Amino acid sequence: MPGSPPPARLAAFRPGDLTAEQRRLYDRLLDSPRASAPRPFPLADEEGRLRGPFNAMLLNPDLGHALQELGGAVRYRTGLTSRQREIAILAVAGHERSDYEWKVHSHAARLEGLTEAQLAGLRGGGDCPFDDPAERAVLEAARELLRTGDLTDDRFAASIGALGQTRLYEVITLVGYYRLLAAQLRVLRVDG
Repeated sequence: MPGSPPPARLAAFRPGDLTAEQRRLYDRLLDSPRASAPRPFPLADEEGRLRGPFNAMLLNPDLGHALQELGGAVRYRTGLTSRQREIAILAVAGHERSDYEWKVHSHAARLEGLTEAQLAGLRGGGDCPFDDPAERAVLEAARELLRTGDLTDDRFAASIGALGQTRLYEVITLVGYYRLLAAQLRVLRVDG
């Protein structure tokens, strides 16, 4: 059928089939702040199978624990505002055409007050009307990182001026983390 997503390359793990190591990670994910965050759909389906990138983390629980810990840090333990964080995540989701991340984070962004015009600009890579200089700096840094993998001296200086060194470091890390998830979701054909 045209337009339908390709079939998943990784079956969803059923909770009853998990090893002890997988179960520890599974329980940790379902007990994390991301499981209770406002989402357009729950972290696990009605049979308890994890959605999105979290199911794949069960393939290697050591890597899964490290990834989920990094994800928790970039999502919940930085100095970025919730709006700044969602702007950077949606810049990645739009650039990488990551439908799962777009569904989850556009929902969160709306709850943070981002407008439909801002979301459309983020999704398509176009103009985004952000009045706040720090929000503009986050978007400009994220987009340049996504396009080139680096920041020019001018963009670096402007980002430091608007965000400071620590917040810029957090943006760089956040972009890298969500880009990694987007690659995993794409290769494993995860739809949600």
